[in-house]
Amino acid sequence: MKDILYKLFDYNYLTRDEAKQVLIDIVKGGVPETQIASLITSFLMRSISVDEILGFRDALLEMRVMVDLSDYSPLDIVGTGGDGKNTFNISTTACFVVAGAGYNVVKHGNYGATSISGASNVIEQQGVKFHADNDLFRKSLDKCNIAYLHAPLFSPALKAVAPVRKSLGVRNFFNVLGPLVNPVQPEFQMLGVYDLAMLRLYSYIYQEENKKFTIVHSMDGYDEISLTSQFKVVSNRGEQLFMPDDLGFKRLNQEDLYGGDTPEDASKIFRDVLSASATEAQTNAVLVNAAFGIQTVDQTKTIEECIEIARDSLYGKKALKVLEKFIEINS
Repeated sequence: MKDILYKLFDYNYLTRDEAKQVLIDIVKGGVPETQIASLITSFLMRSISVDEILGFRDALLEMRVMVDLSDYSPLDIVGTGGDGKNTFNISTTACFVVAGAGYNVVKHGNYGATSISGASNVIEQQGVKFHADNDLFRKSLDKCNIAYLHAPLFSPALKAVAPVRKSLGVRNFFNVLGPLVNPVQPEFQMLGVYDLAMLRLYSYIYQEENKKFTIVHSMDGYDEISLTSQFKVVSNRGEQLFMPDDLGFKRLNQEDLYGGDTPEDASKIFRDVLSASATEAQTNAVLVNAAFGIQTVDQTKTIEECIEIARDSLYGKKALKVLEKFIEINS
């Protein structure tokens, strides 16, 4: 581990195999937390390479708890986190809107490490109990089109580094890894990133893997479509730039998306949106992200058509019914 750290401190890059072995060593134990913190910090000093990301991901996937839900052809909507904006859980809420529209979703998430409330905080606030029961995941998908995988139950490395990540409280390469290590390896992925360098990195990875994907980035630094600025969308269909009013939405302010000071605050917004009783700003942010999620799966539809499908899911109370059934099955 010391040799690896010296290599990183000299601004050298790890090979894919070296990166893989580092994470395996951490999970096996015996690597002090101070060295784990140093490893994480070193990647804040420079950009991470594609080989390093792929090596870390290889380790996480090799050690993961296997879950096979491939026959459902699911979608995951996730953000890297680490944008420092403290928004409410837009991606998680959008997942339920997409499921309400009849598309299968397997959401992979965790407790907040660089934010007040991660996906797992909000889901847990609804009374859901996390599990690794494959039959229960299938029941959940059959009955309400969505399953939720709490990352530490499936990725030992994420659990091993969680205390260090939490104490550091800054974005790090584990934010980058999260979207790549959904144990189901879903057929469709919608991803939000916090800067253009990350957007390019993920687009290289997804193109190499032939995955059906959509990557979004708001140009003022959000890891989702925030409607606060122009935003970029990169997918199998190419690249596009949008302004909110291009899609019929008002431009929002940062405070419109504030997620609150506690997981309870974030959970209330999540529930309000799905109950169609949230603010127009909160609702529209979820609708536009859900719409691009739907288009990731159903690429024959225009984004305008997908927005209307998302509206019908939300205002027709289909998304709320999905949530209620999901809680019933998983609590």
